[in-house]
Amino acid sequence: MGLLDGLREVLGIRAETDAGRDADPEDLFGMSTAYVTMEADLGYEPVGMAALCFSQVDSADFREAVDEVHAILEAGKEETGTEARAHEDDHGYSWVILEDDDFEDLVTSLHFAADTFVEEGYGSRLLAALFGFRRDGNYVYWVYSFRRGAYYPFAPTSGHDRDSSAEFKLESNLDGELEVESDKEYWYPLWPDRSGEHPWQ
Repeated sequence: MGLLDGLREVLGIRAETDAGRDADPEDLFGMSTAYVTMEADLGYEPVGMAALCFSQVDSADFREAVDEVHAILEAGKEETGTEARAHEDDHGYSWVILEDDDFEDLVTSLHFAADTFVEEGYGSRLLAALFGFRRDGNYVYWVYSFRRGAYYPFAPTSGHDRDSSAEFKLESNLDGELEVESDKEYWYPLWPDRSGEHPWQ
């Protein structure tokens, strides 16, 4: 997993200070229409995966909340077919990783997971939600920052570089359909460990 230490500052502590409002999982439903624009107008296909990143709390109550999230996803699996698994990266961040070829089911399941954290009183632990897309073998992501209440595009290339032109094109095409972060200081890169992998791996 390639999250750098600065993620805690940008999506966590500093963003919490700069946050305009509490985490709102309802914002995730914006991707239910945005993915159509991504595919039909821009040629980006969903990769069939999405992920929720959060920071842990060392308490039995929080562990019960995480268990509740996975129980809800497991209960919904029969209806949606969405596969869910847990992952903890080397930097101490935890992930709920979802897989489903039906993009709207991905959005719904991710919303269930995030909303459960909020209902259990741990909305402040939510850091980001990621939705992956691919075109011509290249991955791009829409990252939703719960602390900022906004999305931003991330287009990694080899060598920890970014395709800025792709990111700006995504911004110009989706701004208005999604609440896009206006302060590009918060367009933080979430590098995968190796080229061709996803940030949550």
